[in-house]
Amino acid sequence: MAINEWMSWEGGVDVAGFTASGLAMPNVIVHVARVVHTPVGSAPAGMIFWQPDPKAAPVLAGFVCTDATVGGYFGPKIFAGTPFEKAPLLAARIAVCVDLPNAVASRIDVAGHVFEVTLTGLGTPELVHRAAGSPMPFVQQGVEASAAKAEVKVDGKVIAVTIPPVGLGGGPAAVWAPTGVYAR
Repeated sequence: MAINEWMSWEGGVDVAGFTASGLAMPNVIVHVARVVHTPVGSAPAGMIFWQPDPKAAPVLAGFVCTDATVGGYFGPKIFAGTPFEKAPLLAARIAVCVDLPNAVASRIDVAGHVFEVTLTGLGTPELVHRAAGSPMPFVQQGVEASAAKAEVKVDGKVIAVTIPPVGLGGGPAAVWAPTGVYAR
């Protein structure tokens, strides 16, 4: 398979969930990696979506990155044709902490807010291969370990989040992804 665009990562901590029942889409998404590699460079990066009031506009939504060039690559190159294609880039500080086999955690400082995710009860790592279109327009390969528990803090306060069994990308909605690649 010839590819035109790609990104790979190391140290992914991902969660997507709901703060209220009956929502069609998660209103909490925190996906980050210790480092993301692209053809234009490498940097800590990810995406965030925070909509505490599901009836109001999101408080934060976009790609997060420590480097504008790397962060600017994701929307038009990897996520083209999805709702994330035109998502803004938000400058952020990103940290990922790994304490295997006990837990993995991330912290994002962005736009005056602090998002902290801790995943525990990590399952056995599994090799994954998701074809393009299921549901994203890129092939995904990687290693994932689903989490039995996810704690999400916003500005130091734990928020109640229901984690569905399947996330936006077709895999677990709370997952430690130590390595992986998206390609299209």
